[in-house]
Amino acid sequence: MSSAWLLVNAVSALLLPPLNLLLLCAVGVLLRRRWPRLGGGVALLSLALLVGLSTHAGVRLLARPLENRIPALDLAQAADAQAIVVLGGGRRRNAPEYGGQDVPYPSALARLRYAARLQRQTGLPLLVSGGRPEGAVESEAALMARVLREDFQVSVRWMEEESDNTAQNARFSAALLQQARISRVLLVTDALHMPRSQQIFEQAGLEVTAAPTNYIAQGALHPADFIPNAGALRDSHYALHEWIGRFWYRIAYRGKAVSPSAL
Repeated sequence: MSSAWLLVNAVSALLLPPLNLLLLCAVGVLLRRRWPRLGGGVALLSLALLVGLSTHAGVRLLARPLENRIPALDLAQAADAQAIVVLGGGRRRNAPEYGGQDVPYPSALARLRYAARLQRQTGLPLLVSGGRPEGAVESEAALMARVLREDFQVSVRWMEEESDNTAQNARFSAALLQQARISRVLLVTDALHMPRSQQIFEQAGLEVTAAPTNYIAQGALHPADFIPNAGALRDSHYALHEWIGRFWYRIAYRGKAVSPSAL
């Protein structure tokens, strides 16, 4: 298991909901002993934020500005592309219905489905990118290639199997593609993840046409969107992760070459 990957996930847990809000609530409770009004206000604020981020209405406030930065792909934009790059999105371990094999998370499966569709529409070769930061035997790239082959009847030409994060996805994928004299790609990842990913891949030396998928904040609001639920809290966590990632990238890597340990 990658120690850097583990550290990043531990820090992320402290900065993102629900843990950050639970810690804020605990601070409020402690403050009440000396400053009752301040402590009570902090505790109530943390709980209100937790409720708000547990609704799809709250998700839209965070996610839609990111998703709207880059529109869905117009296939005419893909005319000059030379390859399709698909980023990994996590795995579920030991799925019994698949004989104990790992399977992609639903969001990762959505990326693969869209990549398979694009491959059929364009005929472009595929590169899948993802390592084994959690210490799995099979890399995420190999897992994605297997799913594309077995479930979508689409072959993969390149597997980038060493990356632990988005910056390494970009650097190592660019190195593989440059060996094949490929510089123009369609990049497939979640719409939330796309603004940060496109910037990192372009800084790695590739010409990127964004092919976002898995939108979570589109369409009209519905009354049910104001009811708290666990799925909305998960999406808020994801959206805040992307905002923090963009902020960190802006202050630490603006105008610099992307380090493989970054982001």
